[in-house]
Amino acid sequence: MTDHKLTRRSVLASAASLPIAAAASSPALAAAEMLGVAMPQFKRMKLGSFEVTTLLAGTRTVPEPQSIFGMNVTPDEFAEVSAANMIPTDKAQFYFTPTVVNTGSELILFDTGLNGAGTTAALQAAGYTAEQIDKVVITHMHGDHIGGLMTDGAPTFGNASYMTGAVEFDAWEMSGNEGFENNVRPLAEKTTMLDDGGSVASGVTAMAAFGHTPGHMTYMLESDGQQLVLGADFANHYVWSLAYPDWEVKFDRDKAAAAATRRQLLGMMAADKVPFIGYHMPFPAIGFVETRGDGFEYVPASYQFVMS
Repeated sequence: MTDHKLTRRSVLASAASLPIAAAASSPALAAAEMLGVAMPQFKRMKLGSFEVTTLLAGTRTVPEPQSIFGMNVTPDEFAEVSAANMIPTDKAQFYFTPTVVNTGSELILFDTGLNGAGTTAALQAAGYTAEQIDKVVITHMHGDHIGGLMTDGAPTFGNASYMTGAVEFDAWEMSGNEGFENNVRPLAEKTTMLDDGGSVASGVTAMAAFGHTPGHMTYMLESDGQQLVLGADFANHYVWSLAYPDWEVKFDRDKAAAAATRRQLLGMMAADKVPFIGYHMPFPAIGFVETRGDGFEYVPASYQFVMS
């Protein structure tokens, strides 16, 4: 019998020969296929005894964001702020995020996206069907919030009742707006009008946040001592709206009132440490607010709403 001494040199030599042997005996491996950018369609969270689910009903890239945000500042200032926050100045990503609240007795949908298909697909991914929705609450009448109310001329959420702000409904009722006529008016007889402080359900309260539109509403959720604001469009960008609440936004009907509303709500959230869901915030669209200088900073939620 021959003794074989294992040395460091022999181990290294053997290891070096392995790739050559493998290459000689195995066919070449093809590169993995590029799959493209992917995002989740929903995020479910706990708020006390409620379950809150944000739905990604759509997303799109929009060019020339200063044509929308910061209309009252110079291009140099807009570019400086954007660069400091590592976001481009020539385009921005928009998100459209309806929210489902399960109170334990009702399933309530807030806003309906650009169309029924995107919202129902996200609902299905989250484990719900359109038929399960008990109430649909519309925060305001812009097309990306009411566009999913009807599908092919019929209500998308066939078993639901509807709620919206009275001031908002009245402002749009005589406007002749095509989106309102096609999506909202057919449901008017099933729609309950809400005033500031009105109740959607136990623990779900309307809060006037006028400016973006004449009767824009936000909603306070409260369950087991925990609070969360459904902010809709009171602030539409995590930097350009929060850090600079006085920057004018193209889609704000009353720009001064909208800026005042932003400051009021952001100040409350920062002081009371109340998180919010923003319809156009980066998905999953939930975060906290901190005061920073003359403005505010968006702090995305991490695991605060996952733990039991």
